[in-house]
Amino acid sequence: MRTSSVLVVALMASLALGANQALAAPVSLTIDADHSSVGFSVRHLFTRVQGMFRQFKGTVSFDEADPSASSVSATIQTASIDTNLEARDKDLRSSRFFDAEKFPNLTFVSKSVTKTSARKFQIAGTLTMHGISKDVALETEFFGKGKDPWGSVRYGFRATTTVNRKDFGMQWNEALETGGVLVGDEVEITLDIDGIAKE
Repeated sequence: MRTSSVLVVALMASLALGANQALAAPVSLTIDADHSSVGFSVRHLFTRVQGMFRQFKGTVSFDEADPSASSVSATIQTASIDTNLEARDKDLRSSRFFDAEKFPNLTFVSKSVTKTSARKFQIAGTLTMHGISKDVALETEFFGKGKDPWGSVRYGFRATTTVNRKDFGMQWNEALETGGVLVGDEVEITLDIDGIAKE
Protein backbone atom coordinates (compact mmCIF):
# COMPACT_ATOMS: atom_id res chain seq x y z
CA MET A 1 0.00 0.00 0.00
CA ARG A 2 2.82 2.30 0.94
CA THR A 3 4.61 1.53 -2.35
CA SER A 4 1.44 2.28 -4.31
CA SER A 5 1.07 5.64 -2.55
CA VAL A 6 4.65 6.57 -3.35
CA LEU A 7 4.09 5.67 -6.99
CA VAL A 8 0.91 7.77 -7.12
CA VAL A 9 2.67 10.77 -5.56
CA ALA A 10 5.60 10.41 -7.98
CA LEU A 11 3.23 10.16 -10.93
CA MET A 12 1.32 13.27 -9.83
CA ALA A 13 4.57 15.18 -9.36
CA SER A 14 5.73 14.14 -12.82
CA LEU A 15 2.44 15.23 -14.37
CA ALA A 16 2.59 18.57 -12.56
CA LEU A 17 6.16 19.16 -13.74
CA GLY A 18 5.18 18.31 -17.30
CA ALA A 19 2.23 20.68 -17.09
CA ASN A 20 4.45 23.51 -15.82
CA GLN A 21 6.95 22.90 -18.61
CA ALA A 22 4.16 22.86 -21.17
CA LEU A 23 2.89 26.19 -19.84
CA ALA A 24 6.35 27.77 -19.95
CA ALA A 25 6.74 30.00 -22.99
CA PRO A 26 8.98 32.79 -24.23
CA VAL A 27 8.17 36.18 -22.74
CA SER A 28 7.30 38.96 -25.20
CA LEU A 29 9.29 42.16 -24.70
CA THR A 30 8.92 45.59 -26.25
CA ILE A 31 12.15 47.55 -26.61
CA ASP A 32 12.00 50.70 -24.50
CA ALA A 33 13.75 53.19 -26.78
CA ASP A 34 13.95 55.77 -23.97
CA HIS A 35 16.21 53.48 -21.96
CA SER A 36 18.00 51.69 -24.81
CA SER A 37 20.65 52.76 -27.29
CA VAL A 38 21.88 51.76 -30.74
CA GLY A 39 25.46 52.96 -31.07
CA PHE A 40 28.35 52.54 -33.49
CA SER A 41 32.02 53.40 -33.82
CA VAL A 42 34.11 53.82 -36.99
CA ARG A 43 37.61 55.08 -37.68
CA HIS A 44 37.93 58.61 -39.09
CA LEU A 45 41.48 59.70 -39.93
CA PHE A 46 43.47 58.48 -36.90
CA THR A 47 40.77 58.26 -34.23
CA ARG A 48 37.30 56.76 -33.92
CA VAL A 49 34.00 58.61 -34.25
CA GLN A 50 31.13 57.50 -32.02
CA GLY A 51 27.52 57.80 -33.11
CA MET A 52 24.05 56.51 -32.50
CA PHE A 53 20.59 56.25 -33.99
CA ARG A 54 17.95 58.16 -32.04
CA GLN A 55 14.82 56.49 -33.40
CA PHE A 56 14.23 52.74 -33.38
CA LYS A 57 11.74 50.12 -32.27
CA GLY A 58 11.63 46.37 -31.89
CA THR A 59 10.37 43.30 -30.12
CA VAL A 60 12.09 40.41 -28.38
CA SER A 61 10.68 36.97 -27.65
CA PHE A 62 12.93 35.66 -24.88
CA ASP A 63 12.97 32.17 -23.41
CA GLU A 64 15.42 32.22 -20.51
CA ALA A 65 15.19 28.45 -20.01
CA ASP A 66 15.61 27.64 -23.70
CA PRO A 67 17.36 30.52 -25.52
CA SER A 68 17.08 28.68 -28.84
CA ALA A 69 13.33 29.41 -28.73
CA SER A 70 14.00 33.16 -28.59
CA SER A 71 13.80 35.67 -31.46
CA VAL A 72 14.43 39.36 -32.17
CA SER A 73 13.27 41.90 -34.73
CA ALA A 74 14.14 45.59 -34.88
CA THR A 75 13.77 48.60 -37.17
CA ILE A 76 16.02 51.67 -37.06
CA GLN A 77 15.36 54.96 -38.85
CA THR A 78 18.54 55.87 -40.73
CA ALA A 79 17.70 59.59 -40.80
CA SER A 80 17.93 59.63 -36.99
CA ILE A 81 21.73 59.16 -37.10
CA ASP A 82 23.55 61.42 -34.63
CA THR A 83 27.34 61.83 -34.35
CA ASN A 84 27.14 65.15 -32.50
CA LEU A 85 28.05 67.12 -35.62
CA GLU A 86 25.20 68.16 -37.90
CA ALA A 87 27.33 68.63 -41.03
CA ARG A 88 28.70 65.10 -40.69
CA ASP A 89 25.25 63.68 -39.96
CA LYS A 90 23.91 65.35 -43.11
CA ASP A 91 26.71 63.72 -45.11
CA LEU A 92 25.99 60.32 -43.56
CA ARG A 93 22.32 60.65 -44.53
CA SER A 94 23.30 61.42 -48.13
CA SER A 95 23.73 59.02 -51.05
CA ARG A 96 27.44 58.72 -50.22
CA PHE A 97 26.54 56.65 -47.18
CA PHE A 98 23.10 55.61 -45.84
CA ASP A 99 21.03 57.39 -48.51
CA ALA A 100 18.30 57.85 -45.89
CA GLU A 101 15.75 59.25 -48.32
CA LYS A 102 15.89 56.14 -50.51
CA PHE A 103 16.51 53.66 -47.68
CA PRO A 104 14.73 55.08 -44.62
CA ASN A 105 15.00 51.93 -42.51
CA LEU A 106 17.68 49.60 -41.29
CA THR A 107 16.31 46.26 -40.07
CA PHE A 108 17.46 43.16 -38.22
CA VAL A 109 15.54 39.87 -38.03
CA SER A 110 16.98 36.94 -36.12
CA LYS A 111 17.26 33.43 -37.56
CA SER A 112 18.62 31.54 -34.56
CA VAL A 113 19.81 31.99 -30.99
CA THR A 114 22.59 29.83 -29.58
CA LYS A 115 23.61 29.77 -25.92
CA THR A 116 27.38 30.15 -25.49
CA SER A 117 27.66 30.39 -21.68
CA ALA A 118 25.51 30.97 -18.59
CA ARG A 119 24.14 34.34 -19.70
CA LYS A 120 25.63 34.81 -23.15
CA PHE A 121 24.18 33.99 -26.55
CA GLN A 122 24.96 34.38 -30.21
CA ILE A 123 22.06 35.74 -32.21
CA ALA A 124 22.38 35.01 -35.93
CA GLY A 125 20.17 36.96 -38.27
CA THR A 126 19.74 39.14 -41.33
CA LEU A 127 20.78 42.78 -41.29
CA THR A 128 19.31 44.88 -44.10
CA MET A 129 21.00 48.22 -44.65
CA HIS A 130 21.28 50.49 -47.67
CA GLY A 131 19.01 48.05 -49.56
CA ILE A 132 21.36 45.09 -49.05
CA SER A 133 20.77 42.10 -46.76
CA LYS A 134 23.63 40.20 -45.11
CA ASP A 135 23.87 37.58 -42.38
CA VAL A 136 25.46 38.86 -39.16
CA ALA A 137 25.99 37.48 -35.65
CA LEU A 138 25.33 39.47 -32.49
CA GLU A 139 27.34 38.47 -29.41
CA THR A 140 24.76 39.03 -26.69
CA GLU A 141 24.76 39.10 -22.89
CA PHE A 142 21.67 38.91 -20.67
CA PHE A 143 22.15 41.15 -17.63
CA GLY A 144 19.05 40.09 -15.73
CA LYS A 145 15.43 41.00 -15.05
CA GLY A 146 13.37 42.67 -12.36
CA LYS A 147 10.53 45.03 -11.55
CA ASP A 148 10.99 48.74 -11.90
CA PRO A 149 9.47 51.23 -9.39
CA TRP A 150 6.28 51.37 -11.49
CA GLY A 151 5.64 47.64 -11.50
CA SER A 152 6.83 46.76 -15.01
CA VAL A 153 9.15 43.78 -15.46
CA ARG A 154 12.27 44.74 -17.38
CA TYR A 155 14.99 42.66 -19.05
CA GLY A 156 18.45 43.98 -19.88
CA PHE A 157 20.74 42.94 -22.74
CA ARG A 158 23.87 44.10 -24.53
CA ALA A 159 24.71 42.95 -28.07
CA THR A 160 27.77 43.70 -30.18
CA THR A 161 28.90 42.96 -33.72
CA THR A 162 31.23 44.32 -36.40
CA VAL A 163 30.25 44.81 -40.02
CA ASN A 164 32.04 46.02 -43.12
CA ARG A 165 30.18 48.99 -44.59
CA LYS A 166 31.35 48.07 -48.10
CA ASP A 167 29.41 44.81 -47.82
CA PHE A 168 26.32 47.03 -47.74
CA GLY A 169 27.25 49.10 -50.77
CA MET A 170 28.79 52.06 -48.93
CA GLN A 171 31.91 52.39 -51.06
CA TRP A 172 32.76 56.09 -50.80
CA ASN A 173 36.14 57.05 -49.36
CA GLU A 174 38.95 59.52 -49.88
CA ALA A 175 42.68 58.83 -50.04
CA LEU A 176 44.99 60.69 -47.68
CA GLU A 177 48.23 62.34 -48.82
CA THR A 178 50.08 60.46 -46.08
CA GLY A 179 48.62 57.14 -47.20
CA GLY A 180 45.50 55.29 -46.12
CA VAL A 181 41.94 56.53 -46.38
CA LEU A 182 39.68 58.98 -44.61
CA VAL A 183 37.05 56.55 -43.30
CA GLY A 184 37.49 53.00 -42.01
CA ASP A 185 35.50 50.09 -43.44
CA GLU A 186 34.87 48.19 -40.20
CA VAL A 187 31.98 49.49 -38.11
CA GLU A 188 31.58 48.34 -34.51
CA ILE A 189 27.95 48.21 -33.39
CA THR A 190 26.77 48.12 -29.76
CA LEU A 191 23.16 47.75 -28.67
CA ASP A 192 22.08 48.25 -25.05
CA ILE A 193 18.52 47.01 -24.85
CA ASP A 194 15.92 47.50 -22.13
CA GLY A 195 12.93 45.27 -22.83
CA ILE A 196 9.58 45.63 -21.06
CA ALA A 197 7.50 42.48 -20.63
CA LYS A 198 4.09 42.72 -22.24
CA GLU A 199 1.21 42.08 -19.85
